[in-house]
Amino acid sequence: MIELLSGLVLLIAGAELMVRAAVRLAARLHVRPLIIGLTIVALGSSAPQMAVSLQATLAHNADIAVGSVIGSSIFNILVTLGLSALIIPLRVSRQLVRLDIPLMIGASLLVSVLAWNEELTRADGVILLATLLLYLALLLRQSRHSVRPVSTHDHSGETPWFTSVLMIVAGLGMLVYAGHLLLGAAVAVATDLGLSERIIGLTIVAVGTSLPELATSLIAALRGEREIAVGNVIGSNLFNLLGVLGVTALIAPSPLSVSPNALDFDLPVMLGVTVLCLPVFYSGYRVTRAEGLLFLGLYLAYGLHVVSFTTGMPLAGKLEHLMLFYILPALVAFLLFTSLRAWRRQHHKKELP
Repeated sequence: MIELLSGLVLLIAGAELMVRAAVRLAARLHVRPLIIGLTIVALGSSAPQMAVSLQATLAHNADIAVGSVIGSSIFNILVTLGLSALIIPLRVSRQLVRLDIPLMIGASLLVSVLAWNEELTRADGVILLATLLLYLALLLRQSRHSVRPVSTHDHSGETPWFTSVLMIVAGLGMLVYAGHLLLGAAVAVATDLGLSERIIGLTIVAVGTSLPELATSLIAALRGEREIAVGNVIGSNLFNLLGVLGVTALIAPSPLSVSPNALDFDLPVMLGVTVLCLPVFYSGYRVTRAEGLLFLGLYLAYGLHVVSFTTGMPLAGKLEHLMLFYILPALVAFLLFTSLRAWRRQHHKKELP
Protein backbone atom coordinates (compact mmCIF):
# COMPACT_ATOMS: atom_id res chain seq x y z
CA MET A 1 0.00 0.00 0.00
CA ILE A 2 2.88 2.36 0.75
CA GLU A 3 4.35 1.70 -2.70
CA LEU A 4 0.97 2.33 -4.29
CA LEU A 5 0.47 5.66 -2.53
CA SER A 6 4.07 6.72 -3.15
CA GLY A 7 3.71 5.87 -6.83
CA LEU A 8 0.52 7.90 -7.16
CA VAL A 9 2.06 10.90 -5.38
CA LEU A 10 5.15 10.79 -7.60
CA LEU A 11 2.97 10.45 -10.70
CA ILE A 12 1.01 13.57 -9.83
CA ALA A 13 4.10 15.56 -8.77
CA GLY A 14 6.08 14.56 -11.86
CA ALA A 15 3.21 15.30 -14.22
CA GLU A 16 2.54 18.66 -12.54
CA LEU A 17 6.19 19.60 -12.94
CA MET A 18 6.17 18.60 -16.61
CA VAL A 19 2.91 20.35 -17.43
CA ARG A 20 3.94 23.65 -15.82
CA ALA A 21 7.24 23.69 -17.66
CA ALA A 22 5.66 22.64 -20.96
CA VAL A 23 2.96 25.33 -20.79
CA ARG A 24 5.61 28.00 -20.19
CA LEU A 25 7.57 26.84 -23.21
CA ALA A 26 4.45 26.59 -25.36
CA ALA A 27 3.37 30.11 -24.43
CA ARG A 28 6.44 31.42 -26.25
CA LEU A 29 5.05 29.92 -29.46
CA HIS A 30 1.95 32.18 -29.24
CA VAL A 31 -0.57 29.51 -30.23
CA ARG A 32 -4.15 29.08 -29.03
CA PRO A 33 -4.76 27.46 -25.61
CA LEU A 34 -6.58 24.64 -27.41
CA ILE A 35 -3.42 23.71 -29.33
CA ILE A 36 -1.43 23.78 -26.07
CA GLY A 37 -4.01 21.53 -24.41
CA LEU A 38 -4.07 19.08 -27.32
CA THR A 39 -0.29 18.76 -27.55
CA ILE A 40 2.14 19.71 -24.78
CA VAL A 41 -0.30 19.57 -21.86
CA ALA A 42 -1.81 16.32 -23.15
CA LEU A 43 1.60 14.79 -23.78
CA GLY A 44 2.82 15.78 -20.32
CA SER A 45 -0.24 14.43 -18.52
CA SER A 46 -0.05 11.21 -20.60
CA ALA A 47 3.55 10.58 -19.55
CA PRO A 48 2.49 8.54 -16.46
CA GLN A 49 0.51 6.22 -18.73
CA MET A 50 3.56 5.74 -20.94
CA ALA A 51 5.78 5.01 -17.92
CA VAL A 52 3.37 2.46 -16.42
CA SER A 53 2.64 0.69 -19.72
CA LEU A 54 6.33 0.37 -20.55
CA GLN A 55 7.12 -0.96 -17.08
CA ALA A 56 4.23 -3.43 -17.34
CA THR A 57 5.35 -4.62 -20.77
CA LEU A 58 8.95 -5.19 -19.70
CA ALA A 59 7.65 -7.10 -16.67
CA HIS A 60 5.44 -9.28 -18.95
CA ASN A 61 2.18 -7.87 -17.55
CA ALA A 62 0.43 -7.16 -20.86
CA ASP A 63 -3.05 -7.05 -19.31
CA ILE A 64 -2.03 -4.10 -17.14
CA ALA A 65 -0.35 -2.34 -20.07
CA VAL A 66 -3.42 -2.63 -22.32
CA GLY A 67 -6.11 -2.45 -19.63
CA SER A 68 -4.75 0.74 -18.11
CA VAL A 69 -4.89 2.51 -21.49
CA ILE A 70 -8.49 1.42 -22.07
CA GLY A 71 -9.55 2.29 -18.52
CA SER A 72 -7.76 5.63 -18.65
CA SER A 73 -9.54 6.60 -21.89
CA ILE A 74 -12.93 5.81 -20.33
CA PHE A 75 -12.05 7.65 -17.11
CA ASN A 76 -10.76 10.73 -18.93
CA ILE A 77 -13.97 11.26 -20.86
CA LEU A 78 -16.57 10.33 -18.27
CA VAL A 79 -14.96 11.50 -15.03
CA THR A 80 -12.48 14.21 -16.01
CA LEU A 81 -14.85 15.94 -18.43
CA GLY A 82 -17.81 15.26 -16.15
CA LEU A 83 -16.24 16.88 -13.07
CA SER A 84 -14.81 19.76 -15.12
CA ALA A 85 -18.25 20.50 -16.59
CA LEU A 86 -19.71 20.59 -13.07
CA ILE A 87 -17.29 23.38 -12.19
CA ILE A 88 -18.05 25.43 -15.30
CA PRO A 89 -19.85 24.55 -18.57
CA LEU A 90 -17.09 23.69 -21.02
CA ARG A 91 -16.82 25.54 -24.30
CA VAL A 92 -16.06 23.25 -27.24
CA SER A 93 -14.16 24.54 -30.25
CA ARG A 94 -15.46 23.77 -33.73
CA GLN A 95 -12.01 22.32 -34.49
CA LEU A 96 -12.63 19.61 -31.89
CA VAL A 97 -15.93 18.61 -33.46
CA ARG A 98 -14.62 18.69 -37.04
CA LEU A 99 -11.15 17.21 -36.53
CA ASP A 100 -10.07 15.96 -33.10
CA ILE A 101 -13.21 14.10 -31.98
CA PRO A 102 -13.54 12.18 -35.29
CA LEU A 103 -9.83 11.34 -35.04
CA MET A 104 -10.28 10.11 -31.47
CA ILE A 105 -13.17 7.93 -32.62
CA GLY A 106 -11.01 6.66 -35.47
CA ALA A 107 -8.13 5.90 -33.07
CA SER A 108 -10.46 3.92 -30.79
CA LEU A 109 -11.83 2.00 -33.75
CA LEU A 110 -8.31 1.36 -35.09
CA VAL A 111 -7.15 -0.08 -31.75
CA SER A 112 -10.27 -2.28 -31.59
CA VAL A 113 -9.68 -3.61 -35.11
CA LEU A 114 -5.96 -4.25 -34.58
CA ALA A 115 -6.67 -6.05 -31.29
CA TRP A 116 -9.37 -8.26 -32.80
CA ASN A 117 -6.96 -11.22 -33.04
CA GLU A 118 -6.30 -10.87 -29.27
CA GLU A 119 -2.84 -9.34 -29.68
CA LEU A 120 -1.00 -6.18 -30.71
CA THR A 121 2.13 -6.88 -32.75
CA ARG A 122 5.11 -4.69 -33.66
CA ALA A 123 3.48 -4.05 -37.03
CA ASP A 124 0.39 -2.81 -35.19
CA GLY A 125 2.62 -0.53 -33.13
CA VAL A 126 4.08 0.96 -36.31
CA ILE A 127 0.57 1.61 -37.65
CA LEU A 128 -0.48 3.34 -34.42
CA LEU A 129 2.64 5.52 -34.29
CA ALA A 130 2.30 6.45 -37.97
CA THR A 131 -1.27 7.55 -37.29
CA LEU A 132 -0.06 9.64 -34.34
CA LEU A 133 2.52 11.35 -36.56
CA LEU A 134 -0.23 12.14 -39.08
CA TYR A 135 -2.34 13.65 -36.29
CA LEU A 136 0.58 15.78 -35.08
CA ALA A 137 1.17 16.99 -38.63
CA LEU A 138 -2.48 18.06 -38.86
CA LEU A 139 -2.18 19.88 -35.53
CA LEU A 140 0.97 21.64 -36.71
CA ARG A 141 -0.91 22.83 -39.75
CA GLN A 142 -3.76 24.05 -37.54
CA SER A 143 -1.35 25.89 -35.21
CA ARG A 144 0.04 27.91 -38.09
CA HIS A 145 -3.42 29.38 -38.59
CA SER A 146 -4.07 29.90 -34.87
CA VAL A 147 -3.03 32.92 -32.85
CA ARG A 148 -2.87 32.71 -29.07
CA PRO A 149 -4.66 35.63 -27.45
CA VAL A 150 -2.43 37.79 -25.29
CA SER A 151 -3.05 37.16 -21.59
CA THR A 152 -2.31 39.67 -18.86
CA HIS A 153 -1.43 36.73 -16.62
CA ASP A 154 1.18 35.30 -18.95
CA HIS A 155 4.48 35.16 -17.09
CA SER A 156 6.24 32.69 -19.33
CA GLY A 157 9.09 35.10 -19.96
CA GLU A 158 10.11 35.00 -16.30
CA THR A 159 11.41 31.44 -16.60
CA PRO A 160 14.53 30.80 -18.75
CA TRP A 161 14.06 28.11 -21.35
CA PHE A 162 16.80 25.87 -19.92
CA THR A 163 15.07 25.91 -16.53
CA SER A 164 11.88 24.63 -18.14
CA VAL A 165 13.83 21.90 -19.93
CA LEU A 166 15.41 20.80 -16.63
CA MET A 167 11.95 20.74 -15.04
CA ILE A 168 10.67 18.52 -17.85
CA VAL A 169 13.61 16.11 -17.48
CA ALA A 170 13.13 15.97 -13.70
CA GLY A 171 9.43 15.32 -14.15
CA LEU A 172 10.12 12.48 -16.57
CA GLY A 173 12.50 10.87 -14.10
CA MET A 174 9.89 11.02 -11.36
CA LEU A 175 7.30 9.51 -13.69
CA VAL A 176 9.48 6.58 -14.69
CA TYR A 177 10.28 5.71 -11.07
CA ALA A 178 6.65 6.19 -10.09
CA GLY A 179 5.63 3.81 -12.87
CA HIS A 180 7.91 1.16 -11.40
CA LEU A 181 6.41 1.59 -7.91
CA LEU A 182 2.83 1.63 -9.18
CA LEU A 183 3.30 -1.49 -11.28
CA GLY A 184 4.75 -3.48 -8.38
CA ALA A 185 1.98 -2.34 -6.05
CA ALA A 186 -0.74 -3.14 -8.60
CA VAL A 187 0.52 -6.68 -9.16
CA ALA A 188 0.75 -7.19 -5.39
CA VAL A 189 -2.82 -5.98 -4.88
CA ALA A 190 -4.05 -8.23 -7.69
CA THR A 191 -2.36 -11.24 -6.12
CA ASP A 192 -3.58 -10.54 -2.58
CA LEU A 193 -7.20 -9.92 -3.60
CA GLY A 194 -7.31 -12.63 -6.24
CA LEU A 195 -8.24 -10.10 -8.93
CA SER A 196 -7.06 -10.36 -12.50
CA GLU A 197 -4.42 -8.02 -13.84
CA ARG A 198 -6.98 -6.80 -16.39
CA ILE A 199 -9.26 -5.51 -13.60
CA ILE A 200 -6.36 -3.87 -11.76
CA GLY A 201 -5.28 -2.20 -14.99
CA LEU A 202 -8.81 -0.98 -15.74
CA THR A 203 -9.36 0.42 -12.25
CA ILE A 204 -6.47 1.20 -9.89
CA VAL A 205 -3.75 1.79 -12.49
CA ALA A 206 -6.08 3.51 -14.97
CA VAL A 207 -7.43 5.93 -12.36
CA GLY A 208 -3.94 6.52 -10.95
CA THR A 209 -2.41 7.38 -14.31
CA SER A 210 -5.43 9.56 -15.17
CA LEU A 211 -5.06 11.74 -12.09
CA PRO A 212 -2.70 14.19 -13.88
CA GLU A 213 -5.29 14.68 -16.63
CA LEU A 214 -7.99 15.11 -13.98
CA ALA A 215 -5.98 17.63 -11.96
CA THR A 216 -4.95 19.58 -15.07
CA SER A 217 -8.48 19.85 -16.45
CA LEU A 218 -10.00 20.75 -13.09
CA ILE A 219 -7.42 23.49 -12.50
CA ALA A 220 -7.94 24.76 -16.05
CA ALA A 221 -11.72 24.82 -15.51
CA LEU A 222 -11.34 26.69 -12.22
CA ARG A 223 -9.18 29.29 -13.97
CA GLY A 224 -11.62 29.63 -16.86
CA GLU A 225 -9.26 28.00 -19.40
CA ARG A 226 -12.03 25.82 -20.80
CA GLU A 227 -10.26 25.06 -24.08
CA ILE A 228 -7.31 23.58 -22.19
CA ALA A 229 -9.67 21.57 -19.96
CA VAL A 230 -11.30 19.90 -22.98
CA GLY A 231 -8.24 19.74 -25.23
CA ASN A 232 -6.21 18.04 -22.50
CA VAL A 233 -8.67 15.13 -22.36
CA ILE A 234 -8.98 14.67 -26.12
CA GLY A 235 -5.25 15.01 -26.70
CA SER A 236 -4.39 12.64 -23.84
CA ASN A 237 -6.70 9.96 -25.18
CA LEU A 238 -5.15 10.25 -28.63
CA PHE A 239 -1.63 10.06 -27.21
CA ASN A 240 -2.60 7.08 -25.03
CA LEU A 241 -4.25 5.09 -27.81
CA LEU A 242 -1.78 5.86 -30.58
CA GLY A 243 1.44 6.76 -28.77
CA VAL A 244 1.44 4.66 -25.60
CA LEU A 245 0.02 1.51 -27.18
CA GLY A 246 2.14 2.09 -30.28
CA VAL A 247 5.44 2.40 -28.40
CA THR A 248 4.51 -0.41 -26.00
CA ALA A 249 3.65 -2.81 -28.83
CA LEU A 250 6.80 -1.81 -30.70
CA ILE A 251 9.28 -2.51 -27.88
CA ALA A 252 7.46 -5.44 -26.27
CA PRO A 253 9.53 -8.68 -26.24
CA SER A 254 6.49 -10.49 -27.67
CA PRO A 255 3.10 -9.37 -29.07
CA LEU A 256 0.88 -7.73 -26.44
CA SER A 257 -1.94 -10.09 -25.54
CA VAL A 258 -5.46 -8.65 -25.34
CA SER A 259 -7.87 -10.59 -23.13
CA PRO A 260 -11.19 -11.82 -24.57
CA ASN A 261 -13.04 -9.89 -21.84
CA ALA A 262 -11.40 -6.69 -23.04
CA LEU A 263 -12.53 -7.44 -26.60
CA ASP A 264 -16.08 -8.33 -25.57
CA PHE A 265 -16.71 -5.51 -23.09
CA ASP A 266 -13.97 -2.96 -22.36
CA LEU A 267 -13.06 -1.97 -25.93
CA PRO A 268 -16.73 -1.61 -27.02
CA VAL A 269 -17.39 0.54 -23.94
CA MET A 270 -14.37 2.71 -24.76
CA LEU A 271 -15.52 3.07 -28.37
CA GLY A 272 -19.08 3.87 -27.30
CA VAL A 273 -17.94 6.50 -24.80
CA THR A 274 -15.73 8.07 -27.47
CA VAL A 275 -18.59 8.19 -30.00
CA LEU A 276 -20.78 9.73 -27.29
CA CYS A 277 -18.58 12.83 -27.31
CA LEU A 278 -19.57 13.77 -30.86
CA PRO A 279 -23.31 14.44 -30.35
CA VAL A 280 -22.73 15.92 -26.88
CA PHE A 281 -20.09 18.33 -28.18
CA TYR A 282 -22.03 19.14 -31.35
CA SER A 283 -25.23 20.15 -29.53
CA GLY A 284 -24.37 23.72 -28.64
CA TYR A 285 -20.58 23.30 -28.82
CA ARG A 286 -20.33 22.95 -25.07
CA VAL A 287 -20.59 20.43 -22.25
CA THR A 288 -23.23 21.50 -19.74
CA ARG A 289 -23.46 20.60 -16.07
CA ALA A 290 -26.34 18.22 -16.85
CA GLU A 291 -24.18 16.43 -19.42
CA GLY A 292 -21.35 16.34 -16.88
CA LEU A 293 -23.67 14.54 -14.45
CA LEU A 294 -24.63 12.16 -17.26
CA PHE A 295 -20.97 11.31 -17.84
CA LEU A 296 -20.38 10.68 -14.14
CA GLY A 297 -23.48 8.49 -13.92
CA LEU A 298 -22.29 6.39 -16.86
CA TYR A 299 -18.89 5.86 -15.23
CA LEU A 300 -20.59 4.83 -12.00
CA ALA A 301 -22.62 2.24 -13.91
CA TYR A 302 -19.47 1.02 -15.69
CA GLY A 303 -17.55 0.74 -12.42
CA LEU A 304 -20.39 -1.14 -10.73
CA HIS A 305 -20.53 -3.57 -13.64
CA VAL A 306 -16.77 -4.23 -13.55
CA VAL A 307 -16.76 -4.82 -9.78
CA SER A 308 -19.92 -6.96 -9.75
CA PHE A 309 -18.76 -9.02 -12.75
CA THR A 310 -15.34 -9.60 -11.16
CA THR A 311 -16.75 -10.63 -7.79
CA GLY A 312 -19.51 -12.77 -9.31
CA MET A 313 -22.36 -10.73 -7.84
CA PRO A 314 -25.87 -11.23 -9.31
CA LEU A 315 -25.99 -7.47 -9.81
CA ALA A 316 -23.79 -7.84 -12.89
CA GLY A 317 -26.46 -9.51 -15.04
CA LYS A 318 -29.21 -7.16 -13.88
CA LEU A 319 -27.09 -4.08 -14.44
CA GLU A 320 -26.04 -5.23 -17.90
CA HIS A 321 -29.70 -5.92 -18.84
CA LEU A 322 -30.73 -2.50 -17.52
CA MET A 323 -27.96 -0.75 -19.46
CA LEU A 324 -28.54 -2.59 -22.75
CA PHE A 325 -32.34 -2.51 -22.92
CA TYR A 326 -33.32 0.67 -21.06
CA ILE A 327 -30.59 3.21 -20.36
CA LEU A 328 -28.62 2.99 -23.64
CA PRO A 329 -31.68 3.15 -25.95
CA ALA A 330 -33.01 6.14 -24.00
CA LEU A 331 -29.58 7.80 -24.16
CA VAL A 332 -29.26 7.22 -27.90
CA ALA A 333 -32.74 8.64 -28.53
CA PHE A 334 -31.98 11.71 -26.41
CA LEU A 335 -28.66 12.37 -28.15
CA LEU A 336 -30.21 11.96 -31.59
CA PHE A 337 -32.91 14.45 -30.63
CA THR A 338 -30.46 17.03 -29.30
CA SER A 339 -28.14 16.61 -32.30
CA LEU A 340 -31.02 17.05 -34.75
CA ARG A 341 -32.22 20.12 -32.86
CA ALA A 342 -28.69 21.60 -32.89
CA TRP A 343 -28.37 20.93 -36.64
CA ARG A 344 -31.70 22.60 -37.36
CA ARG A 345 -30.79 25.61 -35.24
CA GLN A 346 -27.44 26.06 -36.98
CA HIS A 347 -28.99 25.47 -40.41
CA HIS A 348 -31.65 28.07 -39.63
CA LYS A 349 -28.97 30.63 -38.68
CA LYS A 350 -27.21 30.11 -42.00
CA GLU A 351 -30.45 30.81 -43.89
CA LEU A 352 -31.06 34.10 -42.10
CA PRO A 353 -30.07 37.18 -44.15
